[in-house]
Amino acid sequence: MRDLPAYGAGVTVTRPRPVPRDLYAVAAAVLLVTAAVLVGRYVYTYDDLIVGLPPLLGRWDPHLGPGTPAAVVVAAAVVAYGPAVAARLPWRALLPAAWGTALAWTWSLALIDGWERGVAGRLTTSQEYLSVIDRWHDIPATLRDFNGHILLHSPDNWPAHVAGHPPGATLTYVLLDRIGLGGGGWAGALTITVGATAGVAVLVAVRALAAERLARRAAPFLVLAPAAVWMGTSADGYFAAVAAWAVALLALAVTGRRLWWAAGSGLLFGLTCYLSYGLTLFAVIAAAVLLLGRRGVRARPVLFGPLLAGAAVVPVAFTAAGFDWWEAYHLLVERYYEGAAGVRPYAYWVWANLACTVLITGLATVAGLRRAGGVLVRRRTEGVRADGARAEETRLAFLVAAALLALLVADLSGMSKAETERIWLPFALWLLAACAFLTRPRGWLAAQAVLALLLNHLVATGW
Repeated sequence: MRDLPAYGAGVTVTRPRPVPRDLYAVAAAVLLVTAAVLVGRYVYTYDDLIVGLPPLLGRWDPHLGPGTPAAVVVAAAVVAYGPAVAARLPWRALLPAAWGTALAWTWSLALIDGWERGVAGRLTTSQEYLSVIDRWHDIPATLRDFNGHILLHSPDNWPAHVAGHPPGATLTYVLLDRIGLGGGGWAGALTITVGATAGVAVLVAVRALAAERLARRAAPFLVLAPAAVWMGTSADGYFAAVAAWAVALLALAVTGRRLWWAAGSGLLFGLTCYLSYGLTLFAVIAAAVLLLGRRGVRARPVLFGPLLAGAAVVPVAFTAAGFDWWEAYHLLVERYYEGAAGVRPYAYWVWANLACTVLITGLATVAGLRRAGGVLVRRRTEGVRADGARAEETRLAFLVAAALLALLVADLSGMSKAETERIWLPFALWLLAACAFLTRPRGWLAAQAVLALLLNHLVATGW
């Protein structure tokens, strides 16, 4: 409280300190999650939502595990030293350090559930990719016949996750098996190892498009993301990394690096579309990168050549092998509404999905998004060209806004009713970059860590 002199008889009055606007945003997010829990539990039934712990797909299961001590140690270390280390470490050392720490965080969270339940058994369940490995003896023939098994009433219909994605997702694990690394353990290890690089890709893009100082500020939050609860071991974590590197390489290409970055970006964008139909929405983020890097694009329009050539490689290869992406997508939509999506109410999930996003990105991201919105509003209302640090912040806020827009389009489409705590991992990681706008990062990091630890210790997540 502040004492201020009053006019007149020397009486002092007290005025309360203003509540930080970040706390209003956090309170609104908490209310959103609370509403999703209460409405999901008391208004709808399991048969309506088909999730065990709305809005999450899982069940209440308080437990400890072998990963518990490691998770606590990693969290404490990042909270205590993360911001300082990220600020001082040479950039070339920061990237592998971020990857290594993200690996430690994701592995420790996964092992809270034990090796079998947390890692090796994740991708081997009846609905997962490894359950159909033995049906891919002849890869070209399987690709030609892939669409014939998408619908529920089709003969030998694919399990949910196989049918719900283009064959690039399943083919990844088929090829892993072919080189002698078969089974859930190797599949889980690959998924975690590749998925942990997604945060590094975001840092690369933020540095190229905005500023290194902002990338450094975001680094501890990308490492200690609550999303890691689902990054280990969901194939969507692997998809997130491929999509993130596609954006990062495009950012490098438009900011003056060599043209082969554009070819690599195109190749990964093409692969992204053959891992998940919904990740075609990364075109929104790619468009934002091209807009932010428009000076480089104007100076070197030739970069569109390798970009488009790279983007054609994967689609041409799959099409030549006999897989029809567009036909498969339309069949998937039909399959989607034959199953759970035909039951799950849009009126609930259209906002409860956003509650899931709060849980995977954390309250720090909510506050960061509020600040990013403030940056864009000030830029628009001022109507003048910002210079220096303010211009850099505007560029980062614009990139984050593009990711948020892609996520909202996915939400409104109705093709993501439930399970968005894993399905939206590729979009959620870009929202975490907004945490670069936060002051007092240690407090926010502690909140992120506590949320992740509570989720992993109290809920048996499933997909």
